Amino acid sequence: MSSDTTDKGTLSDRLIDAVLRTLIGGLMKMPFERRTALMGSVVRKVIGPLAGYRKRAMKNLALIYPDMAEAERRRVADGVLDNMGRTLIENYSWRELGERLNGAPVHGAGLPHIAEAKAAGRPVLFVTGHFSNHEVPRQVLTAMGYEIGGLYRPMKNKLVNEHYAKTMTEMSGPVFAQGRRGTAGFARHLKSGGMGTLLFDVAVPEGVLVDFLGHEAMTATSAADIALRMDALVVPYFAVRTANGFEVFIEEPIAHTDAATMMTEMTRRLEAHVTAHPEQWFWVHNRWKPQKARAAATIAPGPGS
Repeated sequence: MSSDTTDKGTLSDRLIDAVLRTLIGGLMKMPFERRTALMGSVVRKVIGPLAGYRKRAMKNLALIYPDMAEAERRRVADGVLDNMGRTLIENYSWRELGERLNGAPVHGAGLPHIAEAKAAGRPVLFVTGHFSNHEVPRQVLTAMGYEIGGLYRPMKNKLVNEHYAKTMTEMSGPVFAQGRRGTAGFARHLKSGGMGTLLFDVAVPEGVLVDFLGHEAMTATSAADIALRMDALVVPYFAVRTANGFEVFIEEPIAHTDAATMMTEMTRRLEAHVTAHPEQWFWVHNRWKPQKARAAATIAPGPGS
């Protein structure tokens, strides 16, 4: 073990965790609206540029929207960073967020299907992306009487991940870290007739190549694989950030076909929201890198095929 590493993480991990805890602790003493606005500003003006997030967002926006003016790309990138900051502190402020979500508009044809599945003891898998605050639909449905577990990708900083995962569990239900043990726990949760949520819009080393915003993106098939194996209802859901809070969309379930077709349809659903509100998607992901894994990939069917 190196001199700057202990069982509590590296020196860098400990410093980052200490700074984040101090920042969050100070913000939590402020009124909710001021706290969320300030955290959005800190990420937009300080953390995002220093961490290279703005640069990556601008690069991805230029790839997808080559005709977009530089000023517009910067506006969208700044909105992305602001959304990141607000989302982080909102989730640590989940009780107050929940109060403000009371009465939030809920749209979509998925609600009766969810109720029917619950009554029948059928598993439900909600799928979504890193769009707006992706925890909001889970919290809204929790307030309606549903318990929804989550499968998430752990943060590299284990100290930060520990308290963030604890917050997610307190907010809406059990969360399971990706990996053999966590995925098995998530599967057991669903198999018992439970409900769970999974984010599918991150780059993976193998899977299927799906067209996302005009460019191929390697996409894991785990959501479709789990649904097909367990006969789980697959329901895309999203929150859209508005001037007055959020609107929640619980969409029509995705038909069971094959993994590639199902992942393509999930991507189409996310794509529609990203196109309408580009500043609310997590453009700092290195999402498009199919050339590194093309040999291991299946090409998903294109629209209309």
